[in-house]
Amino acid sequence: MREPNPMPLYEYSCEKCSRKIELLIRGDEKPECPHCHSTKLTKLLSVVSGHVANGGSDSGAGAGCGRPQCGMGGCAGLG
Repeated sequence: MREPNPMPLYEYSCEKCSRKIELLIRGDEKPECPHCHSTKLTKLLSVVSGHVANGGSDSGAGAGCGRPQCGMGGCAGLG
């Protein structure tokens, strides 16, 4: 069975209310904060995540153990 195409989700930080939000943006749509309706948003870098064959998830190369202490990428070797 073929996997569906990933949705184009983007993470933003609202300059007006300081909330971090995730939005689905298509084509020429202008992103807007759903909380305060501001269009002054800063696009954030996000970690790509996907499903793997065993039902787990894969956060990309060097994803480490998945603990928050390991940060955005390689594992800090915490046991």
